[in-house]
Amino acid sequence: MPSHRYRPYTDRVQVPLTERSWPSNRTTVAPLWVPVDLRDGNQALAEPMDPARKRRFFEQLIAMGYKEIEVGYPSASQTDFDFVRDLATLGLVPDDITVVVFTAARTDLIERTFESVRGLPNVVLHMYTATAPTWRSVVLGRDRDELHRLIFDAAQDVARCGDAAAGVRYEFSPEVFNLTEPDFVLEVCNSLTELWDACRDRPVIHNLPATVEIATPNVYADQIEYMHRHLDRRDSVILSVHPHNDRGTGVAAAELAVLAGAQRVEGCLFGNGERTGNVDLVTLALNLHAQGVDPMIDFSDLDAVRRTVEYCNRINVHERHPYGGDLVYTAFSGTHQDAIKKGLARHRAAAGTDPDHAPWDVPYLPIDPRDVGRDYEAVIRVNSQSGKGGIAYLLQSGYGIDLPRGLQIDFARRVQCTADDSGVEVTAQQLWDLLFAEYGNHGELARWTVEHREDGDRLRVEATVGGAPVEGAATASGPVEALTRILSEHGREVEVLSLAAQSVGEGSDGRAITFAQCRIDGGTRWGVGLDSSVTASALESVLATVAGTA
Repeated sequence: MPSHRYRPYTDRVQVPLTERSWPSNRTTVAPLWVPVDLRDGNQALAEPMDPARKRRFFEQLIAMGYKEIEVGYPSASQTDFDFVRDLATLGLVPDDITVVVFTAARTDLIERTFESVRGLPNVVLHMYTATAPTWRSVVLGRDRDELHRLIFDAAQDVARCGDAAAGVRYEFSPEVFNLTEPDFVLEVCNSLTELWDACRDRPVIHNLPATVEIATPNVYADQIEYMHRHLDRRDSVILSVHPHNDRGTGVAAAELAVLAGAQRVEGCLFGNGERTGNVDLVTLALNLHAQGVDPMIDFSDLDAVRRTVEYCNRINVHERHPYGGDLVYTAFSGTHQDAIKKGLARHRAAAGTDPDHAPWDVPYLPIDPRDVGRDYEAVIRVNSQSGKGGIAYLLQSGYGIDLPRGLQIDFARRVQCTADDSGVEVTAQQLWDLLFAEYGNHGELARWTVEHREDGDRLRVEATVGGAPVEGAATASGPVEALTRILSEHGREVEVLSLAAQSVGEGSDGRAITFAQCRIDGGTRWGVGLDSSVTASALESVLATVAGTA
C-alpha cells in the first residue's frame, strides 16, 4: 500500500492540550440530541426525500421525543424551502420543538433562510463556513484574516435578521474543525459569541464538526476539551459536536467528546450521511441506556423507527447494525446459545412476576430485547454452528417442550449433521420434524388396553415395530413395565432407564409427549412418543427405542 502518500494527524493539526480530564469523567445524563437526517442525511441520499417522506421522518422524530430537529437547507433548494414553509404555515411544529435551519455564510442565502422560517416560534439559524487550511486555500482562496472577516460580516447579517424576530437563536459551525488550527477556531467562535451577545437566557451554539474523521477518538476529545476550557462566556455557549465516521469510530468520538465537555450531539438515525455517514444517534442513545442512563428518547419500538428510516432514506439497515439490525439479538453459536438459555431462565426465575422491570444480567445480551420492542423468538436460531442449548431453546419456545439433557446432547449431533449437509438455517418446525424422524416410532400402536387389577396393570397390545408385529398381554406394576415384558417375549430385551412426560398445547389441542431412554442390546437409545393419551405416548416412546435398533 502506498501509505507514504498520507500524513499522520500530528503533521496536519496542532493539539495543544497536554493534561486532560476527560478520561476520568463519566456520562450520567444524556446530551441534547439533534437529528440532522432531514438536512445532512438527506443531502447524502442518491434520491433525496420527497416532501411526503420528509414529513413522515419529521413526525417520527417528534414522536420519539427529539426537541431540536434540523429540518433542511432552505436556501439550497426549492424543495427544502417549501418544506420549511409548510412546517410554518400548516402548524406542523409543536410548541416545544425547536427547528434548526442551515445556511452558508452569505448574505442572500441568510436572508432566504430567514424568509423560510417566518412564523415559526422557536428557531436556530445554523451558519457554517469551512475553516481548515486546505479548504481555505483550495476551496475558498482566502487567508485566515480574510476568512474571519467573511464569517464575521455574515454573522452580522444573521444578527440583523434574527434580532428582528422573536425566538431565534444562533449556531455556528467551523466546518472541518478537527483539521483547523485551534487558536483560529477560538478566535472566530469568541468573536461571534460577543457579536451575538450570548447569555444564559439566549446561548450561542458553537458546533465543532469532525467533518472528515482523520484521527483516533481520543484526539477529537482533546480538541473538544481544549475548546471547552478556552471558549469565552462558557456558561452562555452550548458546545456541540458533529462527528463523521470516515474511520469507523464516529460513535466513540462522540462519546469521548461528551466526556470532554460537549453538551449537544448532531447525528442521524442509524448513521446515514455522506461517505461513511454521520454519527449514529440510535447507537449513542442505546449505549447510554445499556449503562443505566436514560437517553430521553423513546426507542421502545425500534423496528418501527427502522422501517420509517428505511422507507424515507431508501437504504436498508444492516442486519448486524448495533441494536437495530435483524440479527443483533440472535445467537447461532452453541456456546452462546447455551449461556443465553441459562441466563434467560435465571432472569425469569429471579424476576418473578415482573421480568420486564427486573435488573438485567443475561450473557451475550447487553440489553433486554424487549426494551426496544423485540421478543425472544429470534434470540436463538440454529445452524451448523449451533449446540444443544440452542436446539433445546427453539423447541421450548416453539413447542413448549424441555428436552432431557441426555437427549439434547444426542439430538444436537444429528441436527449438526443435517445442517452441515444443507448448509442453511434450521427452523423450529424442521427441528420438530427431525426429532420424530430420528426418535419416533415409525411403526404403529394399533390397539392397546389397560386393566387395573389387584396384582398390577394388565396391558394388552397390538403393534408393529420395525415392520415386525408385536402382540401380547402382560401384567406388571405399570403399563410401561408390562410392555417391556411383552417385548421380551418377542426377543427384545428392553430396560427403561428414564421416562419423562410433558404436555404440548392447551385445552382440546393438548397432547402428551414422552421421552424414554432405554438400554437395548448393551447400548442406549432415546425414543419420543406423542399422543392425546399420556399412557399411549409413554408406550410409543418405548416402542420407538426398539424401532431405532431394528
